[in-house]
Amino acid sequence: MLNTLDSLVLVIDIQDRLTTMLDDDVCAQMVENSQKLVAAAKVLGIDTIVTEQYPKGLGQTIQGIRDTLGEKYMPVEKTAFNALLEDGFLSTIKSHNKKQIVICGIESHICVLQTAVALIKEGFEVYVVKDVCASRKKSEFKCAMELLRQNGAKICSLEIVLFGWLKGAKCPYFKEVQALIK
Repeated sequence: MLNTLDSLVLVIDIQDRLTTMLDDDVCAQMVENSQKLVAAAKVLGIDTIVTEQYPKGLGQTIQGIRDTLGEKYMPVEKTAFNALLEDGFLSTIKSHNKKQIVICGIESHICVLQTAVALIKEGFEVYVVKDVCASRKKSEFKCAMELLRQNGAKICSLEIVLFGWLKGAKCPYFKEVQALIK
């Protein structure tokens, strides 16, 4: 089960131009949920790492995530689909000393898939937050979730992650995190 002491959030390429390529309904839910995930992680003291695929062409991470992270918004620019292929990225992940990587982003069948599988091969427990992931095509998204599961990723939802971190209503941050999803 998820544990706040063992978790690290990895936001893959939730960027301005990539979100505009998604269906409106998928985009709205994914953007809203991504902001909730990052906000809850911040409340619970869980670090968040953000990647940006070729930001010169695809823009920055969406404003809501940048605002939530504030001074901790320090994106890792990348051109590789698998973020672990970028110089120093695996070392950055390892420097946090966390075994559980909670991953979300765009596109599920490309950058999320390749990065998640690489993390699993490196020995991490990978939790893919399905309702905070998206692809331009529903068929690609579905295929990505199947491949992620086959490769050992734990497919979950935003609420599974949040309530997994909280453990119970006696958590001192329960009301603050619960307010994010009401």
